[in-house]
Amino acid sequence: MSALRDGAVAVVRRLRDHGFDAYWVGGCVRDLEMGADPHDYDIATSARPEEISGLFEHAVLVGAQFGVIIVPLGDSAYEVATFRAEGPYLDGRRPSSVRFVTAEEDVRRRDFTINGLLHDPLSGTTLDVVGGREDIVRRIVRTIGDPSARFAEDRLRMLRAIRLATELDFTVDGATMSAIRAQSASIREVSAERTRDELLRVLVSPRRGRGVMLLDASGLLAVVLPEVAAMHGVEQPPEFHPEGDVFTHTVLALEHLRDPSPELALATLLHDIGKPPTFERAADRIRFNGHAETGAQLAEAICRRLRLSSDQTDRIVRLVADHLRIKDLQRMRPAKAQRFLLQPGAPEHLELHRADCLASHRNLDIYHWAAAQREALVARRPALPRLLTGDDLIALGYRPGPKFKRILEAVEDAQLEGLITTREEATAMVRREFPPG
Repeated sequence: MSALRDGAVAVVRRLRDHGFDAYWVGGCVRDLEMGADPHDYDIATSARPEEISGLFEHAVLVGAQFGVIIVPLGDSAYEVATFRAEGPYLDGRRPSSVRFVTAEEDVRRRDFTINGLLHDPLSGTTLDVVGGREDIVRRIVRTIGDPSARFAEDRLRMLRAIRLATELDFTVDGATMSAIRAQSASIREVSAERTRDELLRVLVSPRRGRGVMLLDASGLLAVVLPEVAAMHGVEQPPEFHPEGDVFTHTVLALEHLRDPSPELALATLLHDIGKPPTFERAADRIRFNGHAETGAQLAEAICRRLRLSSDQTDRIVRLVADHLRIKDLQRMRPAKAQRFLLQPGAPEHLELHRADCLASHRNLDIYHWAAAQREALVARRPALPRLLTGDDLIALGYRPGPKFKRILEAVEDAQLEGLITTREEATAMVRREFPPG
């Protein structure tokens, strides 16, 4: 057994040794039923928070009013929660009150049947009072009890249902999906951070394309990302996009990504959101003039809305803004093309371009050329030392400011093109092309 699992067994054993009921619960039991190794273990117990704290040194009361304690053990930490039932949810997230109950009552207030199993690791038996095992076999995500009531308790559960179906390759039960459609507008009550985290988990799943289709079918996409939903039915030139409209293209591009970061996955979802507002049909030709620039502006607004960090936002916006540049690399000045391929984000630009091509015309000639060029540049880059720095410019009499970036980029361009090779040549070039003042 792994150390993580050993620790989870030890927590249950200590609680049992002191007369309390204790089980593994939730996703870890679902994973075990599916033959997968859990990434974490949650424990439910009849012990009260103060009793849990008394049994485990360094226990952390993260939600004692809700009966939740974090128990550190070795290099791992385990969430241990007292069996509980909850009063009315007044904010669509937190119960107004909590009372401690039996194990069966605790299970019946949980979200989905596949997360409602209790496992006794000491005897190896699993308690199922909600039909979770059958739903795992049927590969169905279904709420415990009335789906409308479950979603009213915590609106995020609607997104979680889609995320679980995406990650597990399950279908969403009909009544559960109908309730999501009926209540989809209420997802606005959920914080941007919680929404973002579920959305990104959908987008990095191997079945991310299907996940977006489920978001769309549930009505959640039109509420959370109306800019993406707007791509439905937006025609594209068939000679370049035989696959169909912009939405279809975007889903296909997502499916072609290889193990993307959350930022690359979101940028791929957003790379063509500038097409709907820039759509033009003139003389039987379809154009999207400036769609990359428009898309970058929309992408930035979406990132801000989802409360992504500044670094994540910059990375996503740059991918959207520059997603057409790789196809133009062969026509650029060599130094400009080399600079683009040597930037830290170049591998993600290349991967977005590859997925974009595979989702449309499927011609990867430019991708293979650009990837080979980057590989060669990276291999020889150590032989290109930095000739001048900002401090050097100050020493030459230049005042710090935006001009510094232009000067240093011009020096690097000349170096990449082989026009200068020494510090002295770089200094002479700067004095010649950028007179101080």
